[in-house]
Amino acid sequence: MSKVSVYVLAFNDEPYMRACLESVKWADELIVVDSYSTDATEKISREYTDKVYQHPFQGFGQLRNAAVAHATHDWIFSLDTDERATPELRDEIRELVNRGPQADAYFVPRKNYFLGRWIRHSGWYPDYRQPQLFRKGRMRYREQIVHEGYEVDGTVGYLGSHVLQYPFRDLDHYLAKMDRYSDLMARRMVQEGRRFRPHQLLTHPAVTFLKMYVARAGYLDGMPGLILSGLYAYYTFVKYAKFWELSRALTPPLSQVGRGQG
Repeated sequence: MSKVSVYVLAFNDEPYMRACLESVKWADELIVVDSYSTDATEKISREYTDKVYQHPFQGFGQLRNAAVAHATHDWIFSLDTDERATPELRDEIRELVNRGPQADAYFVPRKNYFLGRWIRHSGWYPDYRQPQLFRKGRMRYREQIVHEGYEVDGTVGYLGSHVLQYPFRDLDHYLAKMDRYSDLMARRMVQEGRRFRPHQLLTHPAVTFLKMYVARAGYLDGMPGLILSGLYAYYTFVKYAKFWELSRALTPPLSQVGRGQG
């Protein structure tokens, strides 16, 4: 019978930890990779597992690969602190690994709760992220600082049961997360050598809003859909504004170009 390791990445996630870890108590091995939290995250984690490891944050890709390296079982399931594994998903994973999976990695559909309702449109459902269930040795994360990609050596499938996600407690929490993620994404764009263009400050937020609210039917999610689409457009604007700021800091003034030559 194949066993399943579950890993969770954490940093100052005290409000989320208990519900998250409760939802994966069924794991044969539960691993928490913390980045030196200053709240009760580590203490709560140790109530559920003795496999709590401290790793400095150098990007989500590196953290995920570190968590995978700690896992000792054949199959690995990843869960974020704002996610909950449903009993139906637990049963589907157990049945799948016991009968012999047909794929090497599996996407899991996510249902997102925001501003008092489950979001069914706006591009938020089924909201697959990286494969969350995979065979050890068959998937590796790209070591990007944020929105990390992945590489699968084998076939990919899809599970039918859900993960429930509660990404933002309220608007203040959204804005706090947006500030962090826009910083990280601007740094990633600089690291990748991408070039800032002024039109990105206008066109990209507008396209983001229209894609979520119109093309992906965010209007069917009522007021939360309108607010969500506007917030993502704002995030996109701030991300490119920070990208401009970082790019500008790396570009020497014209008065300094050519100094020391000749």
